Amino acid sequence: MNRVELHGVLVERKALRFTPAGLPVTECVIRHESEQIEADRPRRVEFEIQAIALGPLAQWLQAAAPGAELQLAGFLAARSRNGRQPRLHLTMIEFVEGNQDGTIFQEEG
Repeated sequence: MNRVELHGVLVERKALRFTPAGLPVTECVIRHESEQIEADRPRRVEFEIQAIALGPLAQWLQAAAPGAELQLAGFLAARSRNGRQPRLHLTMIEFVEGNQDGTIFQEEG
């Protein structure tokens, strides 16, 4: 299984672009901070991860300003065939702040 759920803050968002097939794509950086329990002890966790959204999710992510709180779900995949650095591919975005009704945007597949 390869599923990631994450609460984070949008740190950086690149401009919307399109694949040769016309599919919208947005790349971004998400910052996560939390306290987790490891070996029965609290551990402070802080990291930034690169993420990518395609299709309608790319357009929704494009509307978010840096600093926006997001609840995200997706899967990890290598950035490229030659590189092994993981990148989060988004399949669900929930705008925690700045969205009056807490709408969840999800793409099936």
